[in-house]
Amino acid sequence: MILTSLTYRDAGVDIVAGDDLVDRIKPLAKKTMRPEVLGGIGGFGALFELSKKYREPVLVSGTDGVGTKLKLAFQLDRHDTVGQDLVAMSVNDILVQGAEPLFFLDYFACGKLEVDTAADVVKGIARGCELAGCALIGGETAEMPGMYPAGEYDLAGFAVGAVEKSAIIDGGTIQPGNVLLGLASSGAHSNGYSLIRKIIELVKPDLDADFDGRPLREVVLEPTRIYVKPLLAVLTEMPGAIRGMAHITGGGLTENVPRILRDELTARIDASSWTMPRLFQWLREAGNVADDEMYRVFNCGIGMVVVVAEDDADAVVTKLEQSGETVFRIGRIAARGADEAQTTVS
Repeated sequence: MILTSLTYRDAGVDIVAGDDLVDRIKPLAKKTMRPEVLGGIGGFGALFELSKKYREPVLVSGTDGVGTKLKLAFQLDRHDTVGQDLVAMSVNDILVQGAEPLFFLDYFACGKLEVDTAADVVKGIARGCELAGCALIGGETAEMPGMYPAGEYDLAGFAVGAVEKSAIIDGGTIQPGNVLLGLASSGAHSNGYSLIRKIIELVKPDLDADFDGRPLREVVLEPTRIYVKPLLAVLTEMPGAIRGMAHITGGGLTENVPRILRDELTARIDASSWTMPRLFQWLREAGNVADDEMYRVFNCGIGMVVVVAEDDADAVVTKLEQSGETVFRIGRIAARGADEAQTTVS
């Protein structure tokens, strides 16, 4: 029999720290609110009223994590960027079907809750939600002693959006001759980090050394670009112009673009149409990574591929550039030949 009266804190769970984190999260979440949100942070469930602007609304959902990029965040003790990564991976995914992200929920799990670290993470999540125009409507913070090494945590995110049934983008209107537009990435986003970490482990670069005007440690943790607002503007003002979109995540260019193509089509990408950013050049050289592997693992500087008709290409490029995007014409859709891959980069 245990004579001393035990508490949850004795078992490794600090309820006071959890309450402190909630208090720090509330003002961050408040900045992301939308008129459709009913109630605030802290309830058992989050309430969201679907806007009456939709006639035949279809809900689109997505979930993702940040992957082993978190390992670098732990190693470099930088936690204010991975939250934006978390939001970006889900909202960019549902965007490709034409959906407007409405709200986002996060799951943060750790062995011991470090309030400052968790607050930094949520600050990044809130920033990502602001960039995407969606509400940070709720989430879960789980303190589970013994489940994670000291100083480490895990993240998952969940986004829900809506699109008019008649406006769903599924790639069905893509035709030979359509133009491939590539929107510049901000870096490696949240993919390929097991290989990035392996290269860093073997090469042992000076992470504080100048790398195109910034320390390498900042470059490798640059948060994922969120393409929601610029592309939603095109969808709203130029309905029908965008025939397909591919978010370039795990699988790189050669495995993500085929996800929006019918079997009889192929995407032919011209690698000379943009300059591979310095980070990817360094990874290729330092890791002796073959070109095919680069395009199969990384975005190589193109974070989103947009398919448009030739007649719409100039107007779409102009609109996106006015919204702050860097856009390249990176290739075309063609009829697929026998035994031809659905996407080639050459």
